[in-house]
Formats: sequence, structure tokens, C-alpha cells
Amino acid sequence: MKKTFLTATLSLLIFSCGENRSENKPLVENAVDKTDSPLKGSFESSRYGDNMIDKIYSELIKNDKKLSALDDKILKVHEEESKVINQYENIFIKSDDYYRDAKNQINSVTDSLMKHQIENEIKLSMQKYDLKVKNIKALISRISKNRETINNLYIVFKIRKTLPEIEKYQNAHPLKTDNLEQYIGKQNQLLNAMKNLK
Repeated sequence: MKKTFLTATLSLLIFSCGENRSENKPLVENAVDKTDSPLKGSFESSRYGDNMIDKIYSELIKNDKKLSALDDKILKVHEEESKVINQYENIFIKSDDYYRDAKNQINSVTDSLMKHQIENEIKLSMQKYDLKVKNIKALISRISKNRETINNLYIVFKIRKTLPEIEKYQNAHPLKTDNLEQYIGKQNQLLNAMKNLK
């Protein structure tokens, strides 16, 4: 009899837990709710990470041509920067590798006079090369600083654009406590029933 009562009480509790699941549905449609749609394998998924700001922003872009144009412009500038800088980086890497290898090979020269002469020639060549690339490296440094500033401004812009969306989402989901309070009441009933078991 007690087992039957306990089983019936547990069944009632489990059944009634699923009753009021639809109470926290959104009142209005918003960009945050749309972020749940699967983006895996799509262009948006690779372009934006998994963070909520980028997901919400990608939803806003879909309906705003100005935002989309700005996003495309920033993406193109980043892609172009890589192409422009890479051609210089390759020259820097090969030159640095050459001088490093030359210094390593000098160690195997046993004639001290020849070794001293070639060390001086390498040093002179490196000094000429450093003068030649000094301005280029300064320009690349400026490009890097500009990129950082663009990224900083864009992050702040995206946050400012998406803040109203998350607030709209929060307001559309008022998080009523009715379900929680009802569930606690059912738990308390079960607790009382179990305390009275002998």
C-alpha cells in the first residue's frame, strides 16, 4: 500500500512537471531568439564565432544593408592587409634565415683571418639591409596599430548595436516564478508524504 502510494505520488509529480512549459514564451520576435537556428557549415558560422554578440550581430546584418556593407568593408580591409603585408614578411623571413645560417656556418671556418673578414662582410650587409627595411617596418607597425584601432572600434560598435537586442530579449522573457513556486509546492507535498512513511 505504501509502495503504491509512493509510486502514485512520484508519477503525479513527474507528469505535472511537464504541464506548464510554455509559460515563458517570448512576447515579441527578436534577433536573440533567432541565434538558436543552426549556422553550422554556413558562411555566417565561419565568419562569426560562437559568442552571443557575434551571433546577434549576424542576425541584425541580415536585415540591414548599411551594417552588411560596413561588415564587408572591414572584412575586405583585413583580407587585403594580409596580402599586402605577406609579401614583405616573406622577404624578412628569408633574409633573417639567410643571416642566421651564415652566422652558423662561420663557426665551421677554421682560418681566423678568413672568419673575421666574412663576419665583417655579413655585418655590413645586415646593416645595409636594416636601413633599407627600417621605413617599411615602421609602416607595417602603423598598419598593425590601425588594425587594432579598427578592431577596438568595431567590437564597441557591435556591443552597442546588440545591447538593445539582449535587453529586448530579456523583456520578452519576463521569467515569471509561477512554475518554480508550483514545482516547489509539489516537492513539498512529496517531502511531507515521504516523511510520513513508516
